Amino acid sequence: MNEKDIPILTERAVVNPYFKAANLILKRLPWDLNPESWRSRARLQKARDQHQGQKAVILCNGPSLLKTDFNLLKTSGVFTFGLNKINLLFDKTDFRPGCVVAVNHLVLEQNQAFFNQTDLPLYLDSHAHRFIKRRANVTYVKQTHHKVFARDVSWSLYYGHTVTFVAIQLAYHLGFAQVALVGCDHNFPSAQGGHANQTVVSGQSDPNHFDPNYFAGGMKWQLPDLFQSEVAYQMAREVYEASGRGIYNCTEGGKLEIYERRGLPEFLGT
Repeated sequence: MNEKDIPILTERAVVNPYFKAANLILKRLPWDLNPESWRSRARLQKARDQHQGQKAVILCNGPSLLKTDFNLLKTSGVFTFGLNKINLLFDKTDFRPGCVVAVNHLVLEQNQAFFNQTDLPLYLDSHAHRFIKRRANVTYVKQTHHKVFARDVSWSLYYGHTVTFVAIQLAYHLGFAQVALVGCDHNFPSAQGGHANQTVVSGQSDPNHFDPNYFAGGMKWQLPDLFQSEVAYQMAREVYEASGRGIYNCTEGGKLEIYERRGLPEFLGT
């Protein structure tokens, strides 16, 4: 395999802090000068702590998501975060999330038709402003490679190699005190043997997500980095606990054991 196909080997061999600083400025400045960045920061700053003390559920995209009782979520009135291609669920239930979060550039491009027509609130990576039309329900976030948990996401946030970590930080920013994950299987059977973050071409069916067409039929997708995701999840747990908040894993099954497991009805108090 060519070294260029392995993301970790595409990094410069010499770590030059001046090069890193210059590269950061050159990559960051065009976005900070874009009026859309100002509008998004203003929306995020206004929204901070609007849900202070409340509960939220993050709908991850593993196969176990289909085991979730969506009627229970609807009747509970709890705020929910949908992720990435959550819209593939919409033909199976009339449940709709409170917002949708997506930051991976391949997902954004593949799902742009939905993002351009939905009225649901969207939190998207700044890359999407090139092909997602500006609307009042679209807010952009900007990635930083500094490995920190952003308690205020209005300027930047670390993505932690998983959109779930992005949603966890957004939930903190919005003030939620207790956050539950459902459908977070943290297991990708078809990714065995590949390199973390490597871009590959999918097969005819996708066993890793709740819909077999999620990444299928020759779509490009990036292999997960489960180790770095766990580092980010642990960081999130420590920040939440230090702030008197909590994250719980309400997934049925799966392999994520960093967070305390609870049943969804127990978390919702039903």
